[in-house]
Amino acid sequence: MISVNADPFETGAGEDMTARNSGALEVLAEALKLGMTSFGGPIAHLGYFERVYVRRLRWLSAEEYTGLVALCQLLPGPASSQVSFLIGLRRAGWPGAIAAFLGFTLPSALLMYLFAVFAPRVQGSMMGGVLHGLKLVAVAVVAQAVLSMARRLSPDPLRALIAAAAMTILLISGGTLMQMGVLVLGAVGGLAGCRRVHWPAMRLHDSIGNRAAGAALALFLALLMGLPLAAAALPGGMTALADIFYRAGALVFGGGHVVLPLLRDALVPGGWMTDDAFLAGYGFAQAMPGPLFTVSAYLGAVVAPQGGMLPSAGVALGFMFLPGLLIAIAGLRLWALINAAPLASGALAGVNAAVVGILGAALCTPVWTTSVHDYRDAVIAVAGLLLLERWRVPPIAVVILCVVVSAAVTPH
Repeated sequence: MISVNADPFETGAGEDMTARNSGALEVLAEALKLGMTSFGGPIAHLGYFERVYVRRLRWLSAEEYTGLVALCQLLPGPASSQVSFLIGLRRAGWPGAIAAFLGFTLPSALLMYLFAVFAPRVQGSMMGGVLHGLKLVAVAVVAQAVLSMARRLSPDPLRALIAAAAMTILLISGGTLMQMGVLVLGAVGGLAGCRRVHWPAMRLHDSIGNRAAGAALALFLALLMGLPLAAAALPGGMTALADIFYRAGALVFGGGHVVLPLLRDALVPGGWMTDDAFLAGYGFAQAMPGPLFTVSAYLGAVVAPQGGMLPSAGVALGFMFLPGLLIAIAGLRLWALINAAPLASGALAGVNAAVVGILGAALCTPVWTTSVHDYRDAVIAVAGLLLLERWRVPPIAVVILCVVVSAAVTPH
């Protein structure tokens, strides 16, 4: 067994590889438990991690854990998956990192894939009501995310103004490029007025080598720049699919909910899939434990050619998570410099406020406009929001309730 105080980022010649492998199996077992039980989204996931990894297992201190969380909030990608990956890395080296990622991700990814396989085979109005209920769940969950993130990321007038401006700009003129533009504007606003915002210090051993960090950053950038060129040369195939999901995973700040507009803008107008199919998968993902990014397994399977659902789902899933993991490896090495720079903290505060605006615009369109068709839909969606936000009902219960009610009121 590896000592809690040992530095598992180091790979000295005298390291006991048997102990390292044993530690990876231990990490896999704990991550699988979390992957099958962690409902509620990334903020809830971080609470589960703190209870299991810090308080129960004592794999790292509260200060180290807080530092990891702060680092992953700075980075694009799925924060809870990045934290899980880095905890596995700290506990059992690279085998532990892979074990943590697989254990936390595969349960919900498999369920999302099975939903893509079997949902089209269930015919009739009842299935239509179920799928429509899942779309209404998406309305409630995204609305709750907007409220929650607005409280945390836009708590003062300046950041509230940045969020409102970003939302207005996107509602007038949307698209992925415009989303990146409002993130830049948010960073500029944060530099001008949010310099007093600070992040907690991280007290982790900064022992990922320069070579590993540099290689991870180089691969991150090479794929970000190279995949669009490859996709242009081979349109409509697996390379194009990998490009769509890699760019979404590389450019999204704020977690799984914020990736919704990026993926929708890439997949629906491009003819890969319909809005109904997209939002049905997004709604079903709310019932899943683990990271919301596993919706990519569903999306990859849905857009696959005949007989290619499994490889297409694997490509979408892998390239969705890969950029976040690569940038987390590089970011751990660079964290001390970033955390010490007040300008970086201000820019991040502005970017996070702009993220609130992006999510607010996505709530208006396409989530609301393509899901809520009459007063009954509006009542179900608002009721779901109240259950989540005011009465703290577990998301799985809200999913079941919305689906049952929607199926009951859908005309047969």
